[in-house]
Amino acid sequence: MTITYRNDIRNIAIIAHVDHGKTTLVDAMLRQSHIFRDNQPMGDFIMDSNPLEREKGITILAKNTAITYRGIKLNIIDTPGHGDFSGEVERVINMADGCLLLVDASEGPMPQTKFVLRQAFLKKLKPIVVINKIDRTNARPTEVLAEVQDLFLDLASEVEQLEFPVLYAVAKKGIAQATLEESGQDLTPLFEAIVHHIPPPKIDDQAEFQMQVSNLDYDSHKGRIAIGRIFSGAIAPHDMVATIDRQGNIRSQQINEVLTHMGLQRKPVERAEAGDIVAVTGLEYIKIGDTIAGPQNPQALPPIEIGEPTIKMTFGVNTSPFGGKEGRYSTSRQLRERLYRELETNISLRVEDTDSADVFLVSGRGELHLAILVENLRREGYEFQLSKPEVITRTVNGVRCEPYEQLFIDIEEQYIGIVTEMLSKRKAKSVNFRNDGRGNVRLEYTIPTRGLIGFRSAFLTATRGYGVMNSLFKSFEPWSGDIASTRSGVLVASETGVATTYGLNHAQERGTLFIEPNTPVYEGMIVGLNPRPADMAVNICKEKKQTNVRASTAEIAIKLSPAYKMSLEECLDFINDDELVEVTPTNIRLRKKILSEDARADARYGRTSRVAVR
Repeated sequence: MTITYRNDIRNIAIIAHVDHGKTTLVDAMLRQSHIFRDNQPMGDFIMDSNPLEREKGITILAKNTAITYRGIKLNIIDTPGHGDFSGEVERVINMADGCLLLVDASEGPMPQTKFVLRQAFLKKLKPIVVINKIDRTNARPTEVLAEVQDLFLDLASEVEQLEFPVLYAVAKKGIAQATLEESGQDLTPLFEAIVHHIPPPKIDDQAEFQMQVSNLDYDSHKGRIAIGRIFSGAIAPHDMVATIDRQGNIRSQQINEVLTHMGLQRKPVERAEAGDIVAVTGLEYIKIGDTIAGPQNPQALPPIEIGEPTIKMTFGVNTSPFGGKEGRYSTSRQLRERLYRELETNISLRVEDTDSADVFLVSGRGELHLAILVENLRREGYEFQLSKPEVITRTVNGVRCEPYEQLFIDIEEQYIGIVTEMLSKRKAKSVNFRNDGRGNVRLEYTIPTRGLIGFRSAFLTATRGYGVMNSLFKSFEPWSGDIASTRSGVLVASETGVATTYGLNHAQERGTLFIEPNTPVYEGMIVGLNPRPADMAVNICKEKKQTNVRASTAEIAIKLSPAYKMSLEECLDFINDDELVEVTPTNIRLRKKILSEDARADARYGRTSRVAVR
């Protein structure tokens, strides 16, 4: 065995909490690497190519890019910052030798900061700390650095991990500096730190080819594209290789093309060697985590370890009266096929068949993780219905356990009382309290994941939209008991038809409406929120009776309050166990599982139903 280093390459992952500036920093690095023409319009958030990423302003998928600096190729891995997409971090971080840990100069280390740093230490990555947004008026870089050092002390398993270079940056302006006193001009200090502090890839000249697939892409002409790092040996187009899956099954296949990353493009090469991150085509049977090895003596690399899901809900065929009218794909076969196809790239997801051929159990890392899947399916033309999200429990030493999370809340002092009261009802326990002396406080809690379902919308309402909450999975702990529902009843349509202004005017006196005039509705569809605990049936399709007598006020228009429109995530938070979310490419509706009012009453009192349940 002959160990050497590839000094012409550095592999680095950019990790941070959500909205701490990862994608903005990558944009600046791409621009200052001069891989684009000076007159080439690039826009902002270059790496966030997914429409949902641009709409929500967060990175959802891990992506690869590369630039050159002083003749050295820097392979950059942009990772998500939201805890629900931590599986993306787990599957790509093994491609790197070092990491840039970004921390907001105002917020400091947040839940996902702790998670990604722990993952980096497990993979023995060399960190560089970048304290970003030092130009903000409430920036506190000195205090944040002390908090980062405390975090390193908590997580480090080796003395060497406590030594790390620190840079200060304003990613939006594309500047970095070694000290606070300096005046940065560009990102040269950051590039220099990467070259000098991130170790080059270590390779074995004598070993046979080995590469692990960390990502999959698809091209309509080239087919499936496997992306990963070459750990040993070399690969060239048309080479025969052996692919090894998680079960140890070996299959012989041929490589078509070998591509390397440069900027936003992939360029074909005649040969790629150990240490580089490449994409290969031609492999029909390949999954994330599989090993691609030489055909002579194929050996599998250690599998990629992915954390277990914590939230589950069912996806079912749309059984409402409007089922099949708005989507291109509405059958159980089409839905099942699409859900199982998602498992090829979304490796932190789980899909299971149920006793019903029309219903599938889907498990993920959190509500947002599952909501993004739902939104993607919806935009592709699928039509289906969803149940209320539930936590996944497990039995440990004969004790029923449930997932707990660390919850971090940033609010103004005036909202401490109401937020504390809300959390106490959800079995949350206070861990830490910090006041910045300027009227803002940070509260830290441990809370069952159950307690967070439906909490976000109520929290934003209570803090008038000014509160910020973040959570991170902590561990499985003993079941904490029942959590009382905090939601009141709903207004349910009692007739099928089209909502009228006259009918809605009478209904709005009983609660908050979710729909507008001329909206098609069906019996059992939820059309509003009732301030009282019980559900209430309302006829919003009724019209004003026509008479020959003309009232003096007949021409006065009826004024309706604006309908409250909920997002998909809010709908999932809102529903109860006896309700469903109907999702189509054009609409998101709330409904009762049992549509008939009489059948719901029979079910409530344990009577044999007199009405067929849809």
